[in-house]
Amino acid sequence: MNRSRHLMTATMLTLSITSVHVSGLVFAADLDPIVTESMERVIEQYLRTHPEVIEQSLQALEARREAEERAKQKVALAAHQQELVDDPSSPISGNASGNITLVEFFDYRCGYCKRTAGAVTQLQKDDARVRVVYKDFPILGEASELAAKAALASKAQGKHQVFHEALLASKGEMTKESILAIARDVGLDTARLEADMHNPEWQKVIDANRALARTLGISGTPGFIVGTELVPGALDLNGLKELIARAGSRP
Repeated sequence: MNRSRHLMTATMLTLSITSVHVSGLVFAADLDPIVTESMERVIEQYLRTHPEVIEQSLQALEARREAEERAKQKVALAAHQQELVDDPSSPISGNASGNITLVEFFDYRCGYCKRTAGAVTQLQKDDARVRVVYKDFPILGEASELAAKAALASKAQGKHQVFHEALLASKGEMTKESILAIARDVGLDTARLEADMHNPEWQKVIDANRALARTLGISGTPGFIVGTELVPGALDLNGLKELIARAGSRP
């Protein structure tokens, strides 16, 4: 009860301060200078005695804004489910008929994506319900975009998953030469792959993923989505399983 009263008081005081000091040229002009000075002293004294109320008010405001942003994001996620889970241009792995779809926005040069790659692979082995959709989202420069195009082009040879995992497991600088060397190691026809990488369709896929990411408020990698829940940042196997469990418990 005291906390609520403090929060209300802080809000009123903040409004008063704003009126007097910021937009107060309109409001305070009608007040007697003595009254205005008296109000300022009361406000100042209260804030000196209870400085925590301003912090509490700001925290409450921030929490409300975050809740509003999450609500907006859920609406956006619900509105774009088709693009997220049923886009034929996005590679998939795991159980193609699985009833829980995990969508990952990632970059092949992202250290956090590399760190979580093993957990994503293990999740598919541990949970037969899971279907994974990969959204190539190269944000770390030209080499990232080149790797994304190579991975997308590898679908034509039926080796996307093994190539995808090898790219994420790779160490050192990523260049065209290193990408093709990894492709060769996993059994891809590199001459065909290099030719297929020039298909303008891959740039369209990447651009569409970037536009979708902006719409959903995704600015970094990795980003994991199940249904209308988005979790930014790296997740270990337990974190991924908890995300899947929450999805499985929803009606």
